[in-house]
Amino acid sequence: MSLNYIKNFYEGCLRPPTVIGQFHTLFFGSVRMFFLGVLGFAVYGNEALHFSCDPDKRELNLFCYNQFRPITPQVFWALQLVTVLVPGAVFHLYAACKTINQEDILQKPIYTVFYILTVLLRVVLEVVSFWLQSHLFGFQVNPVYRCDAGALNKKFNITRCLVPEHFEKTIFLIAMYTFTVITVVLCVAEIFEILCRRLGFLNNQ
Repeated sequence: MSLNYIKNFYEGCLRPPTVIGQFHTLFFGSVRMFFLGVLGFAVYGNEALHFSCDPDKRELNLFCYNQFRPITPQVFWALQLVTVLVPGAVFHLYAACKTINQEDILQKPIYTVFYILTVLLRVVLEVVSFWLQSHLFGFQVNPVYRCDAGALNKKFNITRCLVPEHFEKTIFLIAMYTFTVITVVLCVAEIFEILCRRLGFLNNQ
């Protein structure tokens, strides 16, 4: 099997059929993953080590950090990216098995509907992730976290914990919310582009 055949197969079956979809793939695959993988590790990588409470004891720090972070932001956003990728991956796998090219997706109603459903599912998953993120992490990271340590030791009760680099984490949170909004807008715009092509407002080139 030649490299040209593999390239043509990828471009014909696996590449999104719309211009906006291709831009979304570039934005999603490059900018968002780079931002999370590189800057996310720099901001959140050593958070647990520098999270300290009063009194500064290891068991208290670990207990309060687990209360402060039921799930680490890196893990949550990685799960979000993987989950949002699943609908598109399923469609592309189906397209590869059926040898469906870009023209088929835009011209045959059954494939068009199937593809639009995958885009709508991506929108739903992004909205759910946005809602979960707002409930888990909020929109701002405060410099001080009040921990209920009564279950660990009665004499501690409510203790104050210092959150390291809280301002950087707030900026990062806002950036991740922004990325989610941008991807939702791109998905909606992609659906409009498909509908315009189907109605003949845009050509198929």
